[in-house]
Amino acid sequence: MNDRDPENTVAPGLAARRGAAELLGAVLTRRRPLDEAITVEMATGHLAAASPRDRAFARLIAATTLRRLGTIDHVLTQMLDKELPKRAGPTQNILRAGAAEILFLGVAAHAAVDSGVETAAHDSAARHFKSLVNAVLRRLAREGKQRLDALDTERLDTPAWLWESWCAAYGEETARAIVRAHYADPPLDISVKRADERTHWAAELGADILPTGTLRLKGSGRIEALPGFAEGAWWVQDAAAALPAKLLGDVAGREVLDLCAAPGGKTAALAGVGARVTALDRSGARLERLKENLTRLGLEAETIVADAGAFAPGRTWERVLLDAPCTATGTARRHPDVLHLKSPADRDKLVRLQTKLLAHAATLVAPGGSLVYCTCSLEPEEGIARVEEFLGRHADFRRAPVDTGETGGIAGIVTGEGDIRTLPCHLSAEGGMDGFFAARLERG
Repeated sequence: MNDRDPENTVAPGLAARRGAAELLGAVLTRRRPLDEAITVEMATGHLAAASPRDRAFARLIAATTLRRLGTIDHVLTQMLDKELPKRAGPTQNILRAGAAEILFLGVAAHAAVDSGVETAAHDSAARHFKSLVNAVLRRLAREGKQRLDALDTERLDTPAWLWESWCAAYGEETARAIVRAHYADPPLDISVKRADERTHWAAELGADILPTGTLRLKGSGRIEALPGFAEGAWWVQDAAAALPAKLLGDVAGREVLDLCAAPGGKTAALAGVGARVTALDRSGARLERLKENLTRLGLEAETIVADAGAFAPGRTWERVLLDAPCTATGTARRHPDVLHLKSPADRDKLVRLQTKLLAHAATLVAPGGSLVYCTCSLEPEEGIARVEEFLGRHADFRRAPVDTGETGGIAGIVTGEGDIRTLPCHLSAEGGMDGFFAARLERG
C-alpha cells in the first residue's frame, strides 16, 4: 500500500487500519522486524500524521495478527474459494487485520468490516477486491468464533520447528503454556537505578515489586512521560533480562567487561551498583544509544566499538558478561515478528557465532574470575548446549551453580544443572516474563 490519499483528512481509524496492513506486509513479505517497520511507517507512511491512538491501535492490530497468524490464516483459507492473486496487493493483510479485530480484539463486527472495506478502497490494487473483503469479513463475523472452538490454536500459531523444539525441551504442556503467554501484550518492567528508592518509585508509578526487584507497571502510556524517566531514576528492562547481571555478584569497585552490550540495560545495572564497566559492541550506532541512556541515568562506562569475537586488548577482567546474539525466541511476547522471521538455519548460524564468542570471551577472564553467558532464546541449542560444549573444551572453567536466592526465590527458573532458564509462562499470574538462559562459569 504505497499510494497515498489525495485528501488532507481521512476517516477516524482508517490510518490505523492502513498502517496495520502495511506493517504486516513489511514483516511477512519484506522480512523487516516489526519495530523497524513501525519506525518507518510513522516517519513516512500512513501513520506519519496519525494520532497517538491510531498509531497504538495499528501496532496492536499488527502484533495480534502476528501472534495469531496460524489460526487467522487457517480460518481465512476456509472462507476463500482460492488463493488471492498477486495483483490483489495488500488484500490478504487487510483480511488478516480484520480477522484479528473480529476474532481477538473485540472490535464490533460492523466497524471491523466497514474499516476493512474502506482500507481496501484506498489502495490501488486492493480496491478491486472490496466486495471480497466485505463478504469474507461478514462471514467471519458470523462464523469465526464457532470455528475457533474446533481448532488447536496453540499449535496453529506456532511455527512447526519451534513447536517441535519446545515440546522436546520442555514437554507439550509447557510448550502450550509458552504459546498462551505470547497471546497477551506484556506489562512494562523497569529496573530502578538505586535499590533504596525502589519502594518510592513503585508508589510513584503504581507498580508492583516482583521478587527479583523489578518494578512491574499495571499501565504505562508514553514511557518518556512517566515519573522518574527524565530524572534518570530507572530504565525499561524485562524482569528476566535483569537477572544475568546479578550473577556476577558484588561488583562494586570491580572491573567488568560487558560484551555485546547494547542497548545497555545490563551495563546500566552493573554501573548502577558501582562496577567499573567496559561496554563493548560492534555497532557504533547502538553504542551511541547506550551512551545516551547512561547520560540520562547519570551513569558512566567506558565504551568500545569492536567485534566481541576478535577483541584483543592485551588484558583480562575479573568479571565478564556475554549476552550473545541469538534468535531471540524468548522475546516473542514483545516481538511476535520473531516467530515468523527466524528459522532453523538462523538458529544454526547463530549457534556457530555463539560458540566462537563464548570461546573468545573465556580468554578475557582473569584467573579466578567469572563469566556469565546468556541469551534471550528458548532454544536449548543456544543455551545449555553451548555451555556443555564449552565446558567440554575448557578444563580451566567450571560451572558455578546459581542459588534460588539470587533469583528472588522464583520457583522453577533454576535448572538442575544450576543455570537460569526462564520461560514466558513463568510468573504467569503477574504477567509472565521473557525467556532467558544464563549460566555462570568460573575460571580456575
